[in-house]
Amino acid sequence: MQIKLAKNYGFCFGVKRAIKIAENAPGASTIGPLIHNNEEILRLKNNFNVHTLLDISEIENIKKAIIRTHGITKENLSDLKKRNIDIVDATCPFVTKPQKICEQMSKEGYNIVIFGDKNHPEVKGVKSYCVHDNVHVALDYSELEKVDLGQKTALVSQTTRKIDEFLKIVDFLAANCKEVRVFNTICNATFENQDAAKELAKEADIFIVIGGKNSSNTKQLYNIAKEFCKDSYLIENEKELNFSWFTGKQICGITAGASTPDWIIKKIIEKIREIKV
Repeated sequence: MQIKLAKNYGFCFGVKRAIKIAENAPGASTIGPLIHNNEEILRLKNNFNVHTLLDISEIENIKKAIIRTHGITKENLSDLKKRNIDIVDATCPFVTKPQKICEQMSKEGYNIVIFGDKNHPEVKGVKSYCVHDNVHVALDYSELEKVDLGQKTALVSQTTRKIDEFLKIVDFLAANCKEVRVFNTICNATFENQDAAKELAKEADIFIVIGGKNSSNTKQLYNIAKEFCKDSYLIENEKELNFSWFTGKQICGITAGASTPDWIIKKIIEKIREIKV
């Protein structure tokens, strides 16, 4: 069986930056998971004594706090600054961009539409920077059909969403609002990884997506792979591999989410190479 890696996969700029920041802050605690990869978070804990807090309510007796790549709400950041805590900001610059846009556009009187998952920490953080309550979070344009969007609307996106779904919302807003400001805040690494996964999935007869099951961008990669290769699987580590998946397969495609380190990818590839098909 031939094993092929997607042309683009794995760690993005923001995650690499956050990991380096955490490694240089031994003994610190992150407000929420630094990234959406349990294996890498465990490595940081074991090797650098970096602990993960569920949320800001657990901040008592902490000397150094790391803000996760997804960012935190404006209110939580303000609360942190009032405490005698050393704050290390590992928020991805691609996440701070929609935060600033929402703050500025809402100050200028625009209603805000955020394309994303309302329960995702990144989206919660971005939404908190709006200065008024005319903010609507949606994963599909149909969720906006009964919403009063007003005359002026600004649109941003969660950084890890799919571009084709974003464009559907753009079209809907253009048809229903007199003035629309569109800010494409989807990360370039997301584009590249998704395109590469799509191309390889068309060729493969089994496809392995490596990454955290709670990672938005990894789940997007899995959904894309599944669309073009029915035998697609999402795993976090080599222990989740099932050798029966590979029976009779000729080409195994592999990609990895933006929070997946190379050491996990290598271990999984080594395990797949042991499979006799």
